[in-house]
Amino acid sequence: VQLQASGGGSVQPGGSLRLSCVASGRRFSNYGMGWFRQAPGKEREFVAAINWNALATNYAGSVKGRFIISRDNAKSTVYLQMNSLKPEDTAVYYCAADDQRLTLARTQKSQYDYWGQGTQVTVSS
Repeated sequence: VQLQASGGGSVQPGGSLRLSCVASGRRFSNYGMGWFRQAPGKEREFVAAINWNALATNYAGSVKGRFIISRDNAKSTVYLQMNSLKPEDTAVYYCAADDQRLTLARTQKSQYDYWGQGTQVTVSS
């Protein structure tokens, strides 16, 4: 499956952005989906995940209550709504596909099989 992320940009603290990730190549509803991010000089970290039918989600503690992950299987797209953005949210954001149809949303990088190219999010005044 190929993944194409978009929607990044520059925003002031307290602002919002919505990231999108479109999948192609195989049946989207077979995959759990996740968002990860990587800031300069840091390791890639988990942000949010959603299982194949959207009945399970998972969030990193640092974004819980501010970010919302969702998916539209008819459009083969997963979204990340990011609200109340902080400078520490600045990073390249990656979407990823987990080739397992599970009842839970997984959080480890190693559990994801396919990765998109990343989109830059910069939060600065």
